[in-house]
Amino acid sequence: MGTSLKPAHTDLPARRVPDPDHADCRGVASVLSRVGDKWSVFVIMMLSDGPKRFNELKRMINGISQRMLTLTLRGLERDGLVTRTIFPTIPPRVDYELTDLGRGLQQPVKALGQWAMDHLMQIETARAHFDKRNDT
Repeated sequence: MGTSLKPAHTDLPARRVPDPDHADCRGVASVLSRVGDKWSVFVIMMLSDGPKRFNELKRMINGISQRMLTLTLRGLERDGLVTRTIFPTIPPRVDYELTDLGRGLQQPVKALGQWAMDHLMQIETARAHFDKRNDT
């Protein structure tokens, strides 16, 4: 009885071919997580009428911390939606501005913000009903 050199167990399952309609889901998800983030939406809205300085943005966006604004601006800059321009003054002045790509987001972001404002009362009512049902 020795060891056989004949191949065995050669019936392997076929490799799954990725669905071409879902091939870019991870990439799209990462973009949507950036542009769908609440702070990114606020920053894009505030920059829609022109460049702003960091502290100006911080004053305009109620509730955002300095760290969160820094992270949000850095992420938007990394994704090519915002540019950061440093002016050689004393102290240095830094302006943030939407790029052409970022300006392309203005309409969808404004529409999303307007939808949220238009439906805020309905959503708050639905939340209250849900919480009331689920508290028991």
